[in-house]
Amino acid sequence: MRTIAIAMMFLGLAAAPAVAQAPPLGKLEVKAFQVIPKTKTAVQLTDDTALGRHLRGEVMSRLARRGNQVGFSGDNVMRMDVTYLDLGRGSNSGSATIGGQPGYAPPASNPRPELPSNRVQRRDLIEIPKAKSTLRITLTLYNVSSGKVIWGATASCGTDGNAVERVGEAMVDAIFKDADRSHVGDADCPL
Repeated sequence: MRTIAIAMMFLGLAAAPAVAQAPPLGKLEVKAFQVIPKTKTAVQLTDDTALGRHLRGEVMSRLARRGNQVGFSGDNVMRMDVTYLDLGRGSNSGSATIGGQPGYAPPASNPRPELPSNRVQRRDLIEIPKAKSTLRITLTLYNVSSGKVIWGATASCGTDGNAVERVGEAMVDAIFKDADRSHVGDADCPL
């Protein structure tokens, strides 16, 4: 009986969908299961932000340049996910925090890990992070009637707060430079 249970567990793990890994920072990956069809394609954002709307316009113009019909409805839908993460962490030495170990507790009195902390200080005194932020664009094209994924692309670049739109435009250009075949390549990060 135990053997059957173990076999069923391994069978369940084999049937579970694999988690896709994104390409490393500065790279892009295009998976073309078929060429992007010329039928009308709608580009939809997963999160409606100003940066996402700007880059959706860039994607729609690149599709139009390729000869694809573009609109807000169609036989195919391209889901677009634009993620801008500020990975910079300023030094918090010497500033008080909310959460974590209280100042009166003796060292090693609480073996649990410290909770995430927020600095308590004036906002104009917080240091500007020195690490680069990350911009990631993920595009997934699927057919509305069949639900099958036709094409997908992911790209990521390091950036700073002043050049995010320019970096995003360069990433979109790099994705559509050779969009008809599957490949991994450079995301053409301008910084």
